Amino acid sequence: MQDLYPSRHDSVAAFSPRLDPVVHSDWSEDAPISRAQAERFDRDGYLVLEDLFSDEEVAFLQRHAGKLLADPDALEEETVISEPGSREIRSIFRIHAQSPVLGRLAADARLAEVARFLLSDEVYIHQSRLNYKPGFRGKEFYWHSDFETWHVEDGMPRMRALSMSVLLAENTPHNGPLMLIPGSHRQFLTCVGETPQDHYRQSLKKQEYGVPDEDNLAELADTFGIVAPTGKPGSVVIFDCNIMHGSNGNITPFPRANAFLVYNAVCNRLVAPFGVETPRPAFIAARGEPQAITPVKGPLMEEALA
Repeated sequence: MQDLYPSRHDSVAAFSPRLDPVVHSDWSEDAPISRAQAERFDRDGYLVLEDLFSDEEVAFLQRHAGKLLADPDALEEETVISEPGSREIRSIFRIHAQSPVLGRLAADARLAEVARFLLSDEVYIHQSRLNYKPGFRGKEFYWHSDFETWHVEDGMPRMRALSMSVLLAENTPHNGPLMLIPGSHRQFLTCVGETPQDHYRQSLKKQEYGVPDEDNLAELADTFGIVAPTGKPGSVVIFDCNIMHGSNGNITPFPRANAFLVYNAVCNRLVAPFGVETPRPAFIAARGEPQAITPVKGPLMEEALA
């Protein structure tokens, strides 16, 4: 397959044009989001949805996430990633397959229907994780475009995927919220440096390859600015696969947690990686025949515990 977005090949980083739409469907009255929201996502590369879930559903998700974090030995060992130099949990991957509750969240129509509309296809979970940024010691996630890594190391062919971060704790300006550069999704910024074998073992703790160079990152930030969407638990931040994003460390006493779901179009299933010989493990990037999501309606508690 032709590599439309080559990266980590040249010694100098460069911008190249985006060859894919951002919103793949034409808006209509029966769309799961408003016309203004679709236009905002197309323009900015992200969207915040509030009040999708009831207070009872949010509390249910918070309690379940707390149980998962309190008993990591009950989970698949390789999916539990600790903070650099610490035993504190940073992420739990493939969480939708290990937790019926978060599997039900991933299939919820309030999320999946939006993903299907924006990507104009049936969707499946490319990656899922429970992210936790503990108080005082939570480390940063450096600036990056998810698609650059998913393309180079996983073999995602096109920009036809998106992420949804369901906030499980209040995200404030101070506890290391997600930061985005709105508008940066409309260009592809290549990265430099040959990717080491099994790079994922280090990158899940601290990414050093597949990160933008400082000069071009500064140009993006100077052109578009930086935003940090904050919100109460239950808020959902949707962002395009190619938007530049990251987060600061958390030195406040207030932990930050979110359920992170990546929806990929079924037609955009993974092929051989475009920049490494061996793809990352399936717990990071789902391979093989995609399992398309059938959206489920109704309160989270009913279906998840059925």
